[in-house]
Amino acid sequence: MSKQQFDVLVIGGGPGGYVAAIRAAQLGFKTACAESNPYADPKGEPRLGGTCLNVGCIPSKALLHTSHMFEEASHDFAEQGIKVGTPSIDVPTMIARKAKIVDQLTGGIKGLFKKNKVTMLSGHGSFVGQTADGWDVKVGDEVVEAKQVIVATGSTARHLPGIEVDNTLICDNIGALDLGAVPKRLGLIGSGVIGLEMGSVWRRLGSEVTILEAMDSFLGAADQDVAKEAQKVFTKQGLAIKLGVKVGKVTPAKNKKSVTVEFEDKDGAQKAVFDKLIISVGRVPNTAGLNAEAVGLKLTDRGMVDVNDHCQTNLPGVWAVGDVVRGPMLAHKAMEEAVMVAELMAGQAGHCNFDTIPWVIYTSPEIAWVGKTEQQLKADGVAYRAGKIPFMANGRALGMGAPTGFVKMLACAETDRILGVHIIGANASELISEAVVAMEFHGAAEDLARICHAHPTMSEAVHEAALAVDKRPLHF
Repeated sequence: MSKQQFDVLVIGGGPGGYVAAIRAAQLGFKTACAESNPYADPKGEPRLGGTCLNVGCIPSKALLHTSHMFEEASHDFAEQGIKVGTPSIDVPTMIARKAKIVDQLTGGIKGLFKKNKVTMLSGHGSFVGQTADGWDVKVGDEVVEAKQVIVATGSTARHLPGIEVDNTLICDNIGALDLGAVPKRLGLIGSGVIGLEMGSVWRRLGSEVTILEAMDSFLGAADQDVAKEAQKVFTKQGLAIKLGVKVGKVTPAKNKKSVTVEFEDKDGAQKAVFDKLIISVGRVPNTAGLNAEAVGLKLTDRGMVDVNDHCQTNLPGVWAVGDVVRGPMLAHKAMEEAVMVAELMAGQAGHCNFDTIPWVIYTSPEIAWVGKTEQQLKADGVAYRAGKIPFMANGRALGMGAPTGFVKMLACAETDRILGVHIIGANASELISEAVVAMEFHGAAEDLARICHAHPTMSEAVHEAALAVDKRPLHF
């Protein structure tokens, strides 16, 4: 039986992989996508969408939304004159709703593959060797040939040595999204995006949440004005955030109903008992099983596929995108790289600007930023001007009952070009896009200051921050 032959084979069906496959097919390539994740769809096939759609971005946002509504009903409705009594949460129903959304979106990708004539191959993809016209790749029990290969195998949760993750008592992102009940005492090791979002979900629903963070600073990647505000707000909400923590022994109870964590911080040796423990200490690239060494595919010291600025590897016709390569592990970054690679393969001018990739943390208030932080500009010796406007001065924010936070804009002192925008507040995930567009077109703070913004809207805070760069805000 002859091998199936394709112009393009994508290994991995997450955000980077499925977008790469769709765009390549749109550009006229005969395209296939191999997927082997363990999340089976109703027909027993691996589900597309990768970590993001199955056990990451999408299900976490569903739980965040439900928990946010629960908290509003519990604490915020009364002051608006809405009387609902004491609400209760049905966790299995919440989890089922989350699963339904996941099924709908992952199934939708299959529909997109059919629409764009992308062939789905069920099985783990690994390199066999180079051919006269491309590469042999083993997918499951079958070997297929492709002229060009895109590696989009994503990442998995990093686990800590000596701590066994069973996703029942001790969880990573997978178990954290599928708890059957609200734990009375929830511990999180790590205060990154996943830790803060999952901590927020279960804290709103009634858990006593303690976050153990190894770093001495909170949200070190964010602008420090935002980080300080976030720590203050989250602490007031009830998250117990411990910094500079060195985690020691982690001991599950014999009945598997609780776990004891021994740790040290500025107050010395301590221990805490939790009903559930979530490990959230970053992610590692999925390169095991690619047979990279056998074919000479170069990996970095961190185990990522080594690529240039255009996501080309050291092998001819082999590309890599997303979490498996350098740069932030963000779904939208993977998608941008995917489109770039497909268009470069077609001889077009693919584009991915790492300087304008937005970051978002979907807590309440939300946190979002793009570009440089103030501490980065100081370290680089860049002269800048800053404009900062609190949402307390925004009519729409007050009407929504969401006055917490601010918009901060940083612009070059000489050219006025926008260098960074940092937002903590309601709808920050949506508001940041205006800054991304302005920066992508090399816009100045004055450009945003001269654009009419609808009133009353949250986006007026962005407008006022741009005016504040020139020390002429109108409403603050």
